[in-house]
Amino acid sequence: MSPLLILILIPFVATIFIMVGAPARFTALLSSALSLTLSLVLIVRYDRVAAGWQYLQQIPVLPNLGLNFSLGADGLSLTMLLLTTLVSFSAIVITPKTDRFPALFYSCLLLISGGLLGAFSSVDVFFLYGFHEIALIPVFIMIGIWGSGDRQAAAWKATLYLGAGSFVVLLGIIALYLSAPRGLRTFDLRLMTEMSQTGISHPSSTIYLLLLLGFGTLVSLFPFHSWAPQTYSSAPPSTAMLHAGVLKKFGLYGLLRLAMPIFPEAALTFSTLLLALLTCNILYIGYVTIAQRRLDMTLSYSSVMHMGYIFLGLAAMNLISLQGATLLMFAHGICVAALFALCGALRRRTGTLEYHDLGGLAAKMPVMSVLFGFAAMASLGLPGFANFAGEVLIFFGATAALVMEHSSAALLIALIAAVWGVVLSSIYMLRAYRAIFFGTLSSHQEHFSLTDLTFSERCGVILLIITLIAVGIHPQWILQLVTTAIS
Repeated sequence: MSPLLILILIPFVATIFIMVGAPARFTALLSSALSLTLSLVLIVRYDRVAAGWQYLQQIPVLPNLGLNFSLGADGLSLTMLLLTTLVSFSAIVITPKTDRFPALFYSCLLLISGGLLGAFSSVDVFFLYGFHEIALIPVFIMIGIWGSGDRQAAAWKATLYLGAGSFVVLLGIIALYLSAPRGLRTFDLRLMTEMSQTGISHPSSTIYLLLLLGFGTLVSLFPFHSWAPQTYSSAPPSTAMLHAGVLKKFGLYGLLRLAMPIFPEAALTFSTLLLALLTCNILYIGYVTIAQRRLDMTLSYSSVMHMGYIFLGLAAMNLISLQGATLLMFAHGICVAALFALCGALRRRTGTLEYHDLGGLAAKMPVMSVLFGFAAMASLGLPGFANFAGEVLIFFGATAALVMEHSSAALLIALIAAVWGVVLSSIYMLRAYRAIFFGTLSSHQEHFSLTDLTFSERCGVILLIITLIAVGIHPQWILQLVTTAIS
């Protein structure tokens, strides 16, 4: 049995135990710790010399149709599995006890984690898609039941947008499957890529556009981004951590794994379109983020904005830029999870996230102030954090692509926008930090419960911050894993 199957089964088995009466929080903590440990073991045991797909297992389902339950992992998959288990463990650690349906709450968290682990472990496109849908369903439930603000509207909006995006992806997968000659049709990622490289299958650029549109909606690519800010601001902190930190990366993973390797010519043909859209992600959403007056909305729009950098790495389409995009996927997932964890802790203590209601909290909550400062500095790309390493590689890769192409005006504009985006990020993150933790205490302070982070909250966030610093100091830990898969 492949250890990947065990990794996938851990959260699902834990969910069953919780639903039959096991202590919800303890069971969720134990299963997430086991998942994190196993993902680290898989990375340590991965043969980096041989590289390629390892830990393979295949269970026939409909072999006549080329459908098998196939599991495997390369460096890119293992990086995403590590991201999933890290954020899942932290999300459960920082979550306080809930009196409202605790069994259902922790079961939903585990189902999101299990669906993501299955998606990133699947070699078969059908199951890759299916596991993603499993992870999406509990997100809507958690927002609708445990969310804040206009949670019902946020849940329905996310359902409509993400459902539509998933449907478009499904259409693209079906069209890709049918584009191969009879007898050679398969859902296996590896075989699909091999056939496209040998010219056996002849998919049209229309399929690439379907995949770009569908996956782009899941990643909140402009102009299909409006679901994300309201969803993250209304979601429980743990749900926002998992969705913004990991689940949203599935669309980028799909583009890296499926669309770009099979349609390299179409990706080049439509690169100008992608560059125009990602420029809007960086500039338009960046200025919208500056206009926000609440921390949760600032973080939500910031998450949408930073997807533009990763899309720039994909659009440049060389090894350096793709390395940077993958590293930034990992770094952003860790960073935004830490920020949403701290945002949730602040909301629980003050009941508000409006900047004009806060201020001077560093004196009352010094630990939160320090940890928020680390996460904010990582988000704006300060050297020493993993985000900086990813962004620099994207800038270098985009510059190299610009030099090679000599006359790509769209790429030049996107690169300039990305550099200016760093300035925009500095403005809204530093303003948020100053408004919340410095200045004078708000007149509303008598209504606040100004206690610092609990031990569990500190542990969950510190784990994420340490990961950002460790990868920022030595990014080769991730780059060595993903380079072979990308090249």
